[in-house]
Amino acid sequence: MTTPPPTSTTPAPAGAAALPAAGSVKPAATTGRGRVHAEQANKRVRALLGGHVVVDTIRPVLVWEGPHYPVYYLPAEDVRATLEPNGKTTRSPSRGDAVRHDVVIADRTAPDAAGTYPDSPIPQLRGLVRLDWDAMDVWLEEDEIVYGHARNPYHRIDALSSSRHVRVEIDGVTVADSVRPVALFESGIRPRYYLPLTDVRTELLVPSDSATHCPYKGTAGYFSVQVNDKIHEDVVWLYRTPLPESIRIAGLVCFYDEKVDVYVDGKHT
Repeated sequence: MTTPPPTSTTPAPAGAAALPAAGSVKPAATTGRGRVHAEQANKRVRALLGGHVVVDTIRPVLVWEGPHYPVYYLPAEDVRATLEPNGKTTRSPSRGDAVRHDVVIADRTAPDAAGTYPDSPIPQLRGLVRLDWDAMDVWLEEDEIVYGHARNPYHRIDALSSSRHVRVEIDGVTVADSVRPVALFESGIRPRYYLPLTDVRTELLVPSDSATHCPYKGTAGYFSVQVNDKIHEDVVWLYRTPLPESIRIAGLVCFYDEKVDVYVDGKHT
């Protein structure tokens, strides 16, 4: 992880000059319905497998295949692993045929973990490699680990101290009551209210093995809640060590509004 970044003397991928800079042209909401949006990013991006660097580039391309978040497409010249064609292809109405590859580096093989689009109708994708995110062990943007998927330059998080009254009910039982939440406003997601554990009936919480990963907040652990002899699975989460931009929610719990009854200033969310 301490190797110097690659130089930029290698020619840019075909069509790269026509790409907007990352964060300059917001993708349309219809992206993913037969449309693709691509932007040229400048972050150093690396992917590791078995401790080996599969790719190391300062010329990643952010591609919105759907409307929610982008995927990294990486210059083939910056891929250090061997890409072995496995005879498979997949079809995308917008991107064309993807030639599928096994990713091989040292003694590790990630089967069917890469795709290339040599004849894509989108010129910017030719000469790029799409590595399947979950097939890699670690992804880095600059020297920081990224969780879940590539960061979206249009995604924002605001964590604000609040004095709003938040009360949580499950099966008619109040399980949390607070007037000191941290309100978290995140692009495209309903507001979430993170509560101090001292304002929660922690005796009702049942630890869970579940976890989720967010590129903006980090790794969340979960709790179920036992009320009236019934277990409500994974309705509470907690970021014990969130990423720096979300540090204000560290150690606070959030209830899943869609699965329990949350009232903010007396109004059901």
